Amino acid sequence: MVKLTSYEDSLKILKATIKHWDRVEKVTLTNALDRHIAYDIIAKDNHPAKPTLAMDGYAFKWNENLNELKLLDILPAGSDKTISIKDNECVKTFTGSLMSDGADTLIPVENVEISNSIVKIIKPVAKNFAVRQVGESYKKGEILIKKGTKLNYAEIALLAELGIFHVSVFIKPKVAILATGSEIVDLGEPLQNDAQIRSSNHIALAMMMKKLGAQPIVCEIVKDDANTVKTAILNALKSADVLLTTGGVSMGDFDFVKVALKDDFEIVLNGADIKPGRHIKIARLGEKYIFALPGFPYSAMVMTTLYVRVLLNTWLHQDEPYIKAILDEKYEKRSPYLEFTAINLEYKDGKIYANLNGKKLGSSAIINNLTNNAALLVVPKHTKSIQKGEIVDILMMI
Repeated sequence: MVKLTSYEDSLKILKATIKHWDRVEKVTLTNALDRHIAYDIIAKDNHPAKPTLAMDGYAFKWNENLNELKLLDILPAGSDKTISIKDNECVKTFTGSLMSDGADTLIPVENVEISNSIVKIIKPVAKNFAVRQVGESYKKGEILIKKGTKLNYAEIALLAELGIFHVSVFIKPKVAILATGSEIVDLGEPLQNDAQIRSSNHIALAMMMKKLGAQPIVCEIVKDDANTVKTAILNALKSADVLLTTGGVSMGDFDFVKVALKDDFEIVLNGADIKPGRHIKIARLGEKYIFALPGFPYSAMVMTTLYVRVLLNTWLHQDEPYIKAILDEKYEKRSPYLEFTAINLEYKDGKIYANLNGKKLGSSAIINNLTNNAALLVVPKHTKSIQKGEIVDILMMI
C-alpha cells in the first residue's frame, strides 16, 4: 500500500510551487466591490488635519467656572472664515466644521439656553468635548487598507474620502470547471434512466470560485472516454489559469482523469492522508494548475476548501480561516485518516460551540452537511475520540 502524504506536507508541497500573482488592473470605485486590492493604501496626511467638531453646538474656551458665553457669530460647515475666540466667548458651529482659533471645547445646542446673544450653560461638559483631534481617524503614514483586502462598501467609502477614483486590484484568476462521468447529465437535460444523475458539482464549484475572488468558466460535461477527457482538459487550460475536474480520480476502471494527467503533466500531489478526498490529485502544466477532485459533491467542495482555496488565497493574499470552538458532544473518529467533518456552529454566552446536529456522517448529502455555518471540524489522525467540552480546531468553509 502506497504511503499517503500528510495534509501538512501536502500543503507545503503545493505552496512551494506557487509563484507570485502579479496580474493587476485598475477599476473605478463603482466597480471595485469584492475585488482584492493590489497595494497597501497609506495615508498621505492626518485626518482630520485640524481639530474638527463632531456635533452641532457652540465652540468656546473651556473653563470649569463658566456659566455664560457671549455669542460672536455663526459658522456653517465648510466655511473658511476665521474667528478668534477669547475667554467667555463662543461661536455657533456645526458638525464637520473646523474648530475656531482659541476654542478647545464644544457644548451641544441642547445643553444651553439663548437670550440676546448670551448663551447660558445649563448642562456643563468636559474639556475637549465633541472635538475630533488631529489624526483621530488616521495619521499620516498609517496603512489604511492592506494589500489583498477584499473591498467592501466601507473600504470603498474610505477610498472615495481619500480622493481615489481608480483603484488597482488583482485580476481575477480564471478557473475552469470540468465535470466528468457518463452517469451525469447537465442542467436542463432529461435523465435517460435511473442510473443517471444531474451534475451539481460544476455549479457549486463555480459559486465557490466567485466567493474566492476568481472568475469561473463552466465547461461542458465530458463522458468517460480517455481521449475525450484529455482533449477537454487541454482545451480548458487554454483559457484558464486553473482547472478543476470532478470525478475520475479514484481506483475505478473508468477513472480517465487520472490517466489523462499521467503523460504530459507534472504531478504535484498524488493523494493525501485525509478524509474525505484522499484520492485528490494536483498537477501542473507550465504555470497552470489542475485539481482533480472527487465526484461526490460534498467531497469535491471540501477538497476545494482544503487545496484550491490555498492556491487562490496565496495569490490574492488571504489567510486561511481557522477558529477555535468548544465541542458540544462526544465525537468518535471513524477512519485512520486526518478527518474534516461537517459541523454546526452556535454562539452561546460569548463562546463558539460545535455540534453535529442534523449532520449525516459519511454522507455526500450537500444540504445536510454544508449548510448552517458551513464549517469543518478538524480531527487529528491519531485521535480516536474527542470528548464533550474539549477545545477543537474549526476550518470555516467558503
